[in-house]
Amino acid sequence: MVAGSARDTQLLKGVLDMCLLSIIREEPSYGYEMVRKLQSRDLRLVSEGSIYPLLSRLEKGGLIEGYLVQSHEGPARKYYRITPAGEDALEEWIAEWRTFRDGVDHVLGGG
Repeated sequence: MVAGSARDTQLLKGVLDMCLLSIIREEPSYGYEMVRKLQSRDLRLVSEGSIYPLLSRLEKGGLIEGYLVQSHEGPARKYYRITPAGEDALEEWIAEWRTFRDGVDHVLGGG
């Protein structure tokens, strides 16, 4: 996704929870690390400021859990790991996303 347009931002808002859960499922991560991972996968609009409210909401919803890890380089970092409920939610979201994506592709393809 190319950085810049308001349309890109709106599209990203609709799927960022799912992307965060997917990144966390790969391995527990802290906020800045998640941003770097998402940006390296062409989601350049993502910033630390945009993900922390989402991480808080996902944690309150029981989909992820946070824990502190001491760092030799500075203060402790809050890492997040996915919960079993988060695993289930992610699988549902992925299925919904694929159905939605296929429908959009069908419309755009003139089907």
